[in-house]
Amino acid sequence: MKKFFIRIRFLFCIILIAVLCIQATCPKRVLAESNSTQQDTPEELKQLYAQSAVLMDAESGRILFEKNGGEVRPMASTTKIMTCILALEYGDLDSEVTVSDHAASQPKVHLGMTSGQTFYLRDLLYSLMLESHNDTAVAIAEHISGSVESFAQLMNRKAESIGMRHTHFVTPNGLDASDEGGAHTTTAAELAAIMKYCIQDSPQKDMFLEITQAGNHTFTDLSGTRSYSCNNHNAFLGMMEGVLSGKTGFTGKAGYCYVGALQQDDRCFIVALLGCGWPNNKGYKWSDTKKLMNYGLEHYHYRDVWEEVSPRVISVQDGATWETGLFEESSVVAKPKTERKSLSVLLAEDEEVSVKVAVEEQLQAPIKKGMKVGSIRYELDGKPLVVIPIVTDRTVIRRDFPWVLRQVFHKALLHNI
Repeated sequence: MKKFFIRIRFLFCIILIAVLCIQATCPKRVLAESNSTQQDTPEELKQLYAQSAVLMDAESGRILFEKNGGEVRPMASTTKIMTCILALEYGDLDSEVTVSDHAASQPKVHLGMTSGQTFYLRDLLYSLMLESHNDTAVAIAEHISGSVESFAQLMNRKAESIGMRHTHFVTPNGLDASDEGGAHTTTAAELAAIMKYCIQDSPQKDMFLEITQAGNHTFTDLSGTRSYSCNNHNAFLGMMEGVLSGKTGFTGKAGYCYVGALQQDDRCFIVALLGCGWPNNKGYKWSDTKKLMNYGLEHYHYRDVWEEVSPRVISVQDGATWETGLFEESSVVAKPKTERKSLSVLLAEDEEVSVKVAVEEQLQAPIKKGMKVGSIRYELDGKPLVVIPIVTDRTVIRRDFPWVLRQVFHKALLHNI
């Protein structure tokens, strides 16, 4: 009987420890759920297939919606938008591209080029963007930079120059690869920003759009012995009105990926998707893209948030001008340094822009004309949208002994006259 009670007490202790452990872990689960962004996700965007997704305002670069937008992932052939824009910026469209053994050996999807063949760069860019040919990407990279490795360095320098901090390029075609710098990856947010550069900021944006909007393109190699026909695989071009550009991608690691841009009226949106399904779910990327684009079109519109800020008079200690008397206080007029009379911002219905004006109350001479003495900050959710400097209207020198002496002699001279 004694052994029986000992066993009962032992079992009771085990149960008690288990209960305490469960209670200790429960707050952590509740905290994790309370930190979830799902509560803030619009109802129509809760069922996105993509593991990472971004909706961006192409004009400002502001991210309007994201799902794991900063998560680093492989991007497959969406890589080729960077390959294309660099070829346009650094290459001559009428230059001749000679195919190397390395380019010709690339896996499908490929054009089927052979070592020694020659093409115009112009034609290969259609092969790159419409059909997403991997051999074409390598041939272009070698033509522009001499080697794939050198071209990848160019890609990474360009990415860094436009603000990318979590993107690393290894290949020009987006096939899964790694080097000493890491794996070939980006984020949905940075992929959208690269597309923004291609369609908004690059000096070659018009040619980029012309190529990516083409439905098809036929060409021959320079010998004229072989002909090729390319058809655009960006099915989104026919799904909504105003589609500007886009690029699909797929590898085993990346899954289906897409980046595209759409413009309707005065609004331009970019969608970037990474890990948007695996075979046999090719259509997931189109479903997600339409959801995000329609959400942007329905909920975001431009509003003029401009507010007039009146000029302000600021006293200047120890300041003097020729108009100032020996013992009179000097002052300057501070006013916004801008000619604009409006400021249109793409906003959702419930978003409001705050305007914060900060100006120095007093200044110390000397003061130069055009000196910044304040600012007008237009902010959304605490982040600056536009900052306009407030500057002085004139120069004010320091009232020191040499200035006073010159004033005395000047007035004495005038009095004698």
